[in-house]
Amino acid sequence: MSVAATPDLMETIVSLCKRRGFIFPSSEIYGGIGSTWDYGPLGVLLKNNVKQAWWRSVVQMRDDMVGLDAAILMHPTVWRASGHVENFTDPLVDCKKCKQRFRLDELDNPDSKVCPNKGCGGELTEARNFNLMFRTFMGPLEDDAAVVFLRPETAQGIFVNFKNVQGTTRKKLPFGIAQIGKAFRNEITPGKFTFRTREFEQMEIEYFCKGADAPGLYNEWVDQRFSWYSEYGIRPDHLRLRAHASDELAHYAAACQDVEYLFPWGWSELEGVANRTDYDLKQHMKFSGKTLEYFDEETKEQVIPYVIEPSAGADRGTLAFLFDAYHEDEAPTGDGGTEKRVSLRLDPRLAPMKAAVLPLSKKPELSGVAEKLHNALRQEWMVDYDDRQNIGKRYRRQDEVGTPFCITVDFQTLEDQAVTIRERDSMQQERVALDKVIEVLRPRITKR
Repeated sequence: MSVAATPDLMETIVSLCKRRGFIFPSSEIYGGIGSTWDYGPLGVLLKNNVKQAWWRSVVQMRDDMVGLDAAILMHPTVWRASGHVENFTDPLVDCKKCKQRFRLDELDNPDSKVCPNKGCGGELTEARNFNLMFRTFMGPLEDDAAVVFLRPETAQGIFVNFKNVQGTTRKKLPFGIAQIGKAFRNEITPGKFTFRTREFEQMEIEYFCKGADAPGLYNEWVDQRFSWYSEYGIRPDHLRLRAHASDELAHYAAACQDVEYLFPWGWSELEGVANRTDYDLKQHMKFSGKTLEYFDEETKEQVIPYVIEPSAGADRGTLAFLFDAYHEDEAPTGDGGTEKRVSLRLDPRLAPMKAAVLPLSKKPELSGVAEKLHNALRQEWMVDYDDRQNIGKRYRRQDEVGTPFCITVDFQTLEDQAVTIRERDSMQQERVALDKVIEVLRPRITKR
C-alpha cells in the first residue's frame, strides 16, 4: 500500500535515505552545518536521473530549446539590474527571550508581537529586511570593490547571454534556453529535509517570445510542466496547480502558477511557471548600455522579447519522487509466511540502479556467469551486483532502494543458459535467455 503523506513519512524517508545511501547530513562528523546535505551513492544517481529526465523533456526532444551552463559568480551589477540587491529580502523578526528567528510572512499572526513558540511568550523585535544573497570577495582584498555574490538563481546567467546564444544558434522567436545549476540563498528558516536549503540546484527555462504570444505560451508551459511529474510517477491526487494572487505576484510578473505537491507537511511548491514580461532584458539593457533586442526578419522590427519561465528545484523534485514512491506491503517468506516489505516504486527511468544481478551461490561456476552478465548490463545502465545473504534478503534490499528488476543466476542457468528476472512491484518472475536479457529489459527501463 502507498503510505499517506504524514509527518511519520518524513521521518521514515529521512531514515531510509541515510541508511541506504541516498542523502547524508553534510559535515556530520563535525556536528553538521545548518540545512546542507550530501547526496550519497544512490542519491546522486537518483538526482542525476531526475535532471536527465528533465533535460530530455525540455531540450533533447524539442527543436526550440538549447542549453547553457553559466558561471555561478557574475558581475555584481547583474544583481543590481535584476533587483536582487534591493528587493531580494525577507522580513525577519527575532524573539528577545528564546533568540529564535522567524520570517514575518510565515507567522500565523504577523501583527502579533508574541513569540509563536509554545511556552516561550517572549517579545518579538520589529521586523527588518534581510537580504538572502551570500556575499563573498573576488581577489586578494576584502573591500567593497571586491564584493561579489553567489547567485541566488540561475536565470540571470541566461538573460545576460541572450544575444550570445541567439546569435550563435540563429534561433528565431519563440525559443528557449535551459540550464541546470547550483544556486545559493541565505534562508532565515531552512528545513524540511532537502526541501528548503541554503545550497540547492535549479532546473530553469527562459523561453523568449513576442509579447502578443506570451499568454498562450505561458498556458502551454504550465500544462506541460504539470504533466511531466505524473509522467514520471507522481500520483495525480498529490499534484495541483495554484495561481498566484495579484498581491502575491513578483514585481516583474504578469502571471504565475505553482506546481504543488502534497508533502508530509502539506501542499508546497515544486515548480513555478511565470510570465516575466520583458522586464529582465530591459533591465539589463538599462544597466549595461548594450542592446538585447531581437530583430524580427518578417516585420523588420526590433523586439524586446517577453519571457516565460518554468523554474523547478532538482532537490525538491527528487524529494517528491522519493516520497511518492515509498510503498509498504506484505511479501512471502521462505517458510510459507509473510513479512513487511518496503519498496520504492520509482519509475525505472529514475531508479538509481536499473537492475541487480544476484548469483544464487558464490560458487565459481555461478559467479562467473553472473559477473559476465553484470559486465554486459553495465555497458547499458547502472547495475548492482549482490551475492551476500540469502536471496530473499537480497530482494528486500533491492526493493527498498527502488531497483526495478532483479536477475537471478541459478544452477539451472548452467543447463538452460537462462536466468530469472523478477519485477519489483508485482514480484512476478519470468525465465529469459541470457542473450536476450538486455533486449527484454531495454523497453521496460527506457519506456521507449
